[in-house]
Order: sequence, then C-alpha cells, then structure tokens
Amino acid sequence: MSRLICILIAESPRSPMVHRDTARLVPSRGLVGDRYHDGVGTFSPHPQKPDFEVTLIESEKVAAFALESGLPFTVEMARRNLVTEGVDLNALVGMEFVVGEVRLLGMRLCEPCSYLARTTLPEVLPGLVHRGGLRARILSEGVVQVGDSIDVV
Repeated sequence: MSRLICILIAESPRSPMVHRDTARLVPSRGLVGDRYHDGVGTFSPHPQKPDFEVTLIESEKVAAFALESGLPFTVEMARRNLVTEGVDLNALVGMEFVVGEVRLLGMRLCEPCSYLARTTLPEVLPGLVHRGGLRARILSEGVVQVGDSIDVV
C-alpha cells in the first residue's frame, strides 16, 4: 500500500525540518507554515511557480542512499515536504494523484542540487540523481495526515 509516512516543514531556509502529523495544502502556495508557502524558500520564485508548491521523496530511496554510501543521511536532511512509502514517485511525473483528500499533479523530478550538497553531504549530488523525489502542484486545498494513502487518479 502506498502511503504518506512523514510530513516535514521548515519556516525558513535555515530552519530545521519539523515533523507534523497533519498539514494544510493550498493551491498556488504550498504547505501552510512552510518556507515556500510564505515565499521565503531558498529557491522561492516570484511569482510562485506550480512546481515549487510541494515536494515528495520516497523513504526507500533515502534509506538506500544512506545504506549504499554509509552516510547518516535522513529524510529531514533531504528537505522535502512529504515522505512516502510504497510508491514510485518518478512514475508520477505528468500524473494526477491523491494524498488523503488532496489532489496533486506530478510536475518534474526534484533532483539534488549544490545547495543541498553544501548544507548536508556532497555525496547527495551523485547519490540522489533520479532518487531525489518529485515536485508537485497542488490541485485542491485540503489536509493531509501521516498514514494517508496515495492513489493515482
């Protein structure tokens, strides 16, 4: 079963990622309380672009990178908003899917960047290529919670 196992937000680019049990997702904005919702993320475009609304990453890909590299890399270090289990996020590019009650559209892969490498571990650049998650657009406002199922529309 595909499901949401973790919700993470950060108030600012330098703030640590904080776990939440629930989050409100708002179209054209992002997760309420997150840096990108408030337009203060490291890469916040002005005006906001759809592929900066929410990011997802597979827990399995984070664990695989940590195991392969021998480095203490965690989902918090990945700085993505929604951590999933049991779903191939790469296959959701261009697809509509639902997390709990919220409809999303997979926009593009969320590849690792030099900023992430500088703030965590340099090895993430080669180690998370095509495993760094998914950027998605929020199509309907609503609340997601840890444990919600993830279903392709």
